This record gives sequence, C-alpha cells and structure tokens, in this order.
Amino acid sequence: MTSRWRQIAVIPISFFLGACTGANQAAIGQEPTLTPITEDTTGRASVPVGFGTLRQDEIAIRMELPGLIVRAIPLEENLIRLLTPDSYRALRELQESNQQAIAAVTRRTGGRAPDLWYVSFYGVQPDVHFSPMELVITSSGRDFRPLEIIPLSTGFGEQRLKQREAQSAIYLFDEAIDLDQPLSVSFQNVRDDSWEQILTRIERERALVRARASHPSQ
Repeated sequence: MTSRWRQIAVIPISFFLGACTGANQAAIGQEPTLTPITEDTTGRASVPVGFGTLRQDEIAIRMELPGLIVRAIPLEENLIRLLTPDSYRALRELQESNQQAIAAVTRRTGGRAPDLWYVSFYGVQPDVHFSPMELVITSSGRDFRPLEIIPLSTGFGEQRLKQREAQSAIYLFDEAIDLDQPLSVSFQNVRDDSWEQILTRIERERALVRARASHPSQ
C-alpha cells in the first residue's frame, strides 16, 4: 500500500453500496461541508431531491476485463439526485463520511472542488491483479487521471482480488470533466464510450423528476 493510501481512513463498503454509514461530522470542525441534503443546488441542471427513479446501474459505466469487472459512477450532485431516494442518500453519505479527505485535496488544488467518482472492482476469477491508477477519463479531448484515490474497502491497496471479492474507492479528478457531453472511460486496455447513451437516459429522467416535483400528488 502506498504512503498516500496509508494516510487515509479505510471504510468497509459493499460492492453495491447496500449500506453506507456517515462519519461523525462534528470532527470535521472548520472543514468545507457538502451542500445540505435537503437543499437544492443552483444551475440549469438543478433538480429537487426525492423524485428520482433510476438505479445505480443505469448511470454506471461498466467495463469487463479478463478476471474482473470495473464499475464507475459520477457522484455529481444533480446526477445522483436522479437515483432512487435510497441510492441517492447512500452515495451522498459516502461523500460526507469522507469529507475531510476530499477537503484536503480541494485545498491542494487551490480551492477547486474535484470531480468525485465511485469506482468498484469485482473479481470474476481468483487472484486477479488490478492497477487502480490506470483508470482514465477522456472528456472534451483531454485525458484526466486521478488526483487522488480514497480507498473505501480493506485491502484496496493490495491491488488484488479474490473471486467474488469487491474493492472500491472514491476517485478525485480535476473539475473540468464535462458530464453533459459524451466522454470515455478507459481502464488498462478497455475503453467504454457508453456515456453518450447514458446521457439520453439522464435527460429523460431529469425532465420526469421536474414533472413529478411540479405535481407531487399525481
């Protein structure tokens, strides 16, 4: 395990994020905090909380490699608000419980909040090696490599998977990634371009969420 990962708290988490527990926020002190869960963010894409119906797999980029499956989900606020309420809160709490580590990276990047992605690795065969830093996002003609990786599961730094074992982490990227445009995610020798199709699903759900919020009794 690298020295960078040894400095970050390791928090066990299941592959499907079935249960996430928030950390004690009082310990954060004066660190920057996330937007309150009941508060809408601003911007043209802002949507209210609690009206989404998408499952995590419907916005996940999924890549199959020899011996393992890689799944990546952007944690952008107005995107995860399109998920079912339980999924939204699980991903939200995941960010809040790691706020201190996220804030440390924000300070190092001059106060610019990084883009957060939840990335999981699942072993299909026994004793599979994976190299977490090889995940690359290509957006607007530019390649983005992780600024930092916050491990979420014990043994992540060993970079090996047993069969049916999952390892997961929060990846922090430069905030210039444009989720409103087609992008590609690559890991080792596999590249996935499905985000363009996922965007169609996202835009449809965004319109439905606003309609549900406007007529909540219907």
